[in-house]
Amino acid sequence: MTTPLFQSSITSLPLLARGKVRDIYAVDDEKLLIVTSDRLSAFDVILPDPIPRKGEVLTALAGFWFDRLAHVVPNQLTGIAPETVVAPNERDQVIGRALVVKRLTPLPIEAVVRGYVIGSGWKDYQQTGAICGITLPAGLKQAAKLPSPIFTPASKADVGDHDENISFAEAQTRTAAVLSGLLAGTGKNGAQLVEEARKAALQLYTEAANYAAGRGIIIADTKFEFGVDAAGTLHLIDEALTPDSSRFWPADQYREGISPPSYDKQYVRDYLETLDWNKTAPGPRLPTDVAARTGAKYVEAYERLTGRQLG
Repeated sequence: MTTPLFQSSITSLPLLARGKVRDIYAVDDEKLLIVTSDRLSAFDVILPDPIPRKGEVLTALAGFWFDRLAHVVPNQLTGIAPETVVAPNERDQVIGRALVVKRLTPLPIEAVVRGYVIGSGWKDYQQTGAICGITLPAGLKQAAKLPSPIFTPASKADVGDHDENISFAEAQTRTAAVLSGLLAGTGKNGAQLVEEARKAALQLYTEAANYAAGRGIIIADTKFEFGVDAAGTLHLIDEALTPDSSRFWPADQYREGISPPSYDKQYVRDYLETLDWNKTAPGPRLPTDVAARTGAKYVEAYERLTGRQLG
């Protein structure tokens, strides 16, 4: 087992950004190095203690899905080993937790797909009978399966801020405004790209959910990120179908009317709810057992979904 990595410290490449979980470095004009740390954010606050093996799980599980779903939409992978682009003394920071990816321009939206009524969707449905403006049948219970998956885009928030649900039309408007210069001459526009993203996201979710069901896991909802190259070709980027970007439920513990247990930050959230903390930075320290149990749930999700051991 590797030592948890809270933050990478690579100096052989220029650092471009640090997100809630990932550190992004420039390899060259066409490629990036993305290092997935063991940081965990809860209630949009980065906590001070890393979760053991979390970065390994996110990298390995995303890689599994990228390979399995590559026929749906192109993705960011280059196939270049990350240890080949950093200095020899930095290789231990990237092996098993980093990817060398294509340098693409991201769409300014989160592509959220919901298959069940839960989370913010459940709150929205209780108030309006709809989720993000999509009218649903009356009388649905919490965690009910939807008649068919729905695409509900969200805005991308800065670190520490909350994503906000937006309409499909607003997603198209934002994307057109941000990418108009890049798309000039490609024959595409922002509205078309969001429609492509909607179609791809629904197919990705449906195929993944059907596969996961055979492994005893329900994928209740998920979010994807997409980017485009200079030709305007849509690519799946960031991560895909991990416990950080998805709600995984054990099928044998699922029933309508309750919020089922999840393979994600549940232990951390439950612990934090017992504290006198106002859910703003700085976040509280985590007891060792809470961090360890959370890490174990990430590993269990990977192993159940893939049928593989995590090294």
